[in-house]
Amino acid sequence: MSTDPWVALESGADPDERVRILRRAHQTFTEAGTVPRPVRAVVADSWRRSARAGVGPDGTASVELSDGDLGVYRSEHPLARVMPLFRELLGTFAADGEHLLAVCDAHGRLLWVEGHAETRRQAGRMNFVPGARWAESAVGTNAPGTAVALDRPVQVFAAEHFIRRVQPWTCAAAPVHDPRTGRVLGAVDITGGNGLAHPHSLGFVQAVARAAESHLALLAPERPRTGTPELTALGRDEARLVTAGRSIRLSRRHSEILVLLARHPEGLSGDELLCALYEDESVTPVTLRAELARLRGVLGPDLLSSRPYRLTAAVESDVSVVERRLAAGAITSAMSAYTGPLLPASQAPAVVRLRHRLAGELRAALIAGHDPDLLSDWAHAPWGEDDLDVWRALAATRPTAPIRARLAALERELSAPEARAHR
Repeated sequence: MSTDPWVALESGADPDERVRILRRAHQTFTEAGTVPRPVRAVVADSWRRSARAGVGPDGTASVELSDGDLGVYRSEHPLARVMPLFRELLGTFAADGEHLLAVCDAHGRLLWVEGHAETRRQAGRMNFVPGARWAESAVGTNAPGTAVALDRPVQVFAAEHFIRRVQPWTCAAAPVHDPRTGRVLGAVDITGGNGLAHPHSLGFVQAVARAAESHLALLAPERPRTGTPELTALGRDEARLVTAGRSIRLSRRHSEILVLLARHPEGLSGDELLCALYEDESVTPVTLRAELARLRGVLGPDLLSSRPYRLTAAVESDVSVVERRLAAGAITSAMSAYTGPLLPASQAPAVVRLRHRLAGELRAALIAGHDPDLLSDWAHAPWGEDDLDVWRALAATRPTAPIRARLAALERELSAPEARAHR
């Protein structure tokens, strides 16, 4: 075995013999649930995660984005800015070597698949195509999906793939991060035959990912074309506002105020803000005025005005992005923009109502859409792990043993007397 746990084959190893060993190991795992010792730890762990997610070894990838939906999503994705770099560094290598260059988002959805024409045609038979979901939770062990799941470069060789129809392939992928926030944007991948099972291919794709991050760092920060301030408040207790080239981390109370004012461009009176922010009726207008004065000091004098309290410029929030995509029926795009509940720790009455309404509309669309991958994303997220309705919908569309077991356990938990009393 290779001394590097992330590389599939050490130099000089016999790939045919390793394939035979891996196929026997894969069969043992799918039949008995145990992983024989020759399998790399990273692959064994991935097989176990795949099985827990309900992935079957005879499954296939599903195409989630197509035509205009795919085009819009790709054009808005941050990795679109480094596609010319990927093509320059990997495009010729892929075409000449009969390989494929693939780029996925942070959810494992393939956005671009380019390279050798015949290889691309063969890969299309297993839905390795733009718009298809190759997350590890959807299709099991594979380089791009596992790279974003683990947030590190990884090589997957032949029968290390969890799904059998993918086992003739070998791939190496590395995650690409936003250089400002460190958030995983997606992964860049090279896919082809067993010739890619070499330490150099993993090092190569990792170097390409680092080059992309460096290139993103040199580019001007992404802002809306109109210069509109951007507010990020989903999945975080303290919102972030990007305006006039500055990134401002807001306190919890200031986050609540800005979320509400962004939704009311006409403005809110002091009494309206008091009712929206405070459950305690003893809070006085003086307290609110002091809070708004501090917020004006954080934002600068030009963005917040009074009588009524309002923002002097339209603010684009991630909440409104999710709402627009839901209204347009673009559920996959809405789900990709939903990074968690709105200001989850907030108890401000108006924020709580908005948080529940947004989550309720999105989960209702997921349940109505019957997409097992999107339902699985919600069910396995921290905010969806106890969502009985979503688990029921997931079990109806993907009735695997682990999913049915989790649903049964959840129904038992929620039917207990103390649970009913709490609800």
